Formats: sequence, structure tokens, C-alpha cells
Amino acid sequence: MIGEKIRRRRNEVGMSMKVMAEKTGLTPGFISQVERDITEPSITSLRKIAEALEVAVFYFFTEEKSTGIVVRKDHRQSRKFPASHLTYELLSPDLNRRMEMFMASLDPGARTCDEPLAHNGEEVTHVLEGTMWIKIGSDEYTLKAGDTIYYFSSIPHKIVNTGNGILRFISTITPPMF
Repeated sequence: MIGEKIRRRRNEVGMSMKVMAEKTGLTPGFISQVERDITEPSITSLRKIAEALEVAVFYFFTEEKSTGIVVRKDHRQSRKFPASHLTYELLSPDLNRRMEMFMASLDPGARTCDEPLAHNGEEVTHVLEGTMWIKIGSDEYTLKAGDTIYYFSSIPHKIVNTGNGILRFISTITPPMF
């Protein structure tokens, strides 16, 4: 499923596998395996693919149709990335808006990505539960439940759950790029 959407989007923008490999730093063989659903990309690789194809990461997981203006708790589009201990739930109806909102759950000791990543826009993150360590550029912050941080997401950033329990947070991004 993911692979099919990646291949379709790559073809829509007229990008060869070789060019995509150059833009992402991934090998053409790996991209081919992802497109054929032989292997599933890590969240870091998927973010690189999404950036090269100029879509939000959630583009690969969401249904094409809009759910209207209300997103019911039991109808959220969600995704747990393999071996990442990270789950995302899309809280906004779709990605055809000016902003995107999602809730993430991160297991103790887990991180959102291997290396700090950047994307265009601005982001507000609110901690619902747990302890978050976030690195934005060279700055580091520790946030607890109830704390909120605003930052330019064009600065490479990374989140780690440094607590003993689950970290649950909500992020709003404009424009939709995750």
C-alpha cells in the first residue's frame, strides 16, 4: 500500500528512481523494494521520501477522501511505524488544509527519528503525558505534561521520550508536512 502510493506520486511528478535516490540519499534498490512493498521504510527514510516528493508523510497513510470537518475518536487515521515505538494519529480531517494536527505516542527511551530532521513551516507541540526531550538546532529542552513549545520546523529537530512511561503529545504543523 505505502509502496504503491510512493510509486504513483513519483510517477505523477515525473521523477525517476535515480533522481529520487539522489534527493533522498537512499539507494535505488531500497526505493524499489519499498515501492514493491517488499520492505517498509523507517520513519526517517519515509520523511526523506515525502520531502523529495513534496508531500506530507501522512499522505502515504491517509485515505484519499476527506472525512469532512469532524474527526471522531474512533475514526482517526493512524500509523505505527515498524521498530520505531512510535504511533501517530491524524487529528485533522485530511492533508488538504493549511495546517495538520496529529497526536503521537512514544514509548520510554524511543525517539521520533534517528537524526534531527527539518521540514518547511512552523510547529507547536503540546505534551499531554510524560517527559519530552526535544532538540531544535543546538538548543535542548525538557518538557513535562502541560508544557508547550513553538518552533520553526525548518530547524532540524528530534524528540526523545526521557521518562519512564509513555510520552503522548499533540503537534500542529503549518503547512501540513508530516
